[in-house]
Amino acid sequence: MAKMDLRVRLLGALLGLGPSVTGMTDEQLTARQPKSLPRNKIVDYLLGSRASGIITSDLTAAGAEDRIGIRVYRPMHAREPLPLVVHIHGGGWIGGNLDMGDWLCGRVAKEVRAVVVSLDYRLAPIHRFPAAVEDCYAALLDLVDRADDLGADPNRIAVMGDSAGGNLAAVTCLLARDRSGPQISFQGLIYPGTDLTLGSESLRTNAEAPVITTREILRMREAYLGDEDPANPLASPLKAATHEGLPPALIQVAEHDPIRDDGVRYAAALRAAGVPVRSTTYVGMPHGFVAFPNICRSAPQALAELCEELSAALVPARVAD
Repeated sequence: MAKMDLRVRLLGALLGLGPSVTGMTDEQLTARQPKSLPRNKIVDYLLGSRASGIITSDLTAAGAEDRIGIRVYRPMHAREPLPLVVHIHGGGWIGGNLDMGDWLCGRVAKEVRAVVVSLDYRLAPIHRFPAAVEDCYAALLDLVDRADDLGADPNRIAVMGDSAGGNLAAVTCLLARDRSGPQISFQGLIYPGTDLTLGSESLRTNAEAPVITTREILRMREAYLGDEDPANPLASPLKAATHEGLPPALIQVAEHDPIRDDGVRYAAALRAAGVPVRSTTYVGMPHGFVAFPNICRSAPQALAELCEELSAALVPARVAD
């Protein structure tokens, strides 16, 4: 594997100074769930600043049981209906919030010229599987029904997500296929967890990687699933009976990531089912690298690739005069 550069190693050391989820009780996991992050120069440097030329609105959408928070990103001065991109944040199903997606969502909205909507789904361990799954699907249905109000085109829909959000994005595509809609044109999966049976070899070879370890993944899985079967396809989309009929996909994985092979194996499963897939391994990168655009040198490249694939799937080609 390629060596991690100094900035990535320092990031791993910095994140390692905080308490690990490995030894936390359910009550402690719940207590650490943040609802918002302060906006200051340090946070903007670490997580990226919001894109210019974008209007953001904090609203709500239907969840499976109650309404959930959403954040809408829309290019200024856009008049025509734009593609709708639904973003699902990461955080191991036990953490994360709308602020985490500001850099990514704002730039996708700007570069693709799309309405991007980020979902604040319910978190474990208070709300275990399948609460997050059903929240994401219910919100997707609601957003498609409200597409006109959002200035979006309900016939041009994509979903994207990172880490646990990549898992939920993949599962949302399975539900949309199996529950007769809506029609999703594209799925962007950023270092997704696709096999909660923990069958990927990288969980062993990258067990002590920076940012997240295999032990921490085990604790997150326990908090999320409880006693549920990890082979359930709504928890492990890799275990679906068939992957035929799923949307075209971009799958981005990080070389130094315990769940790297989850993404690699899911790309292979989609290809075997005849689904168009682009799969990219970002060498020298750890799990979560896209969330640190000023520290991880491959984050802007991954963003550019994602925007290119989204545009190709969602934006009609111009006909030359």
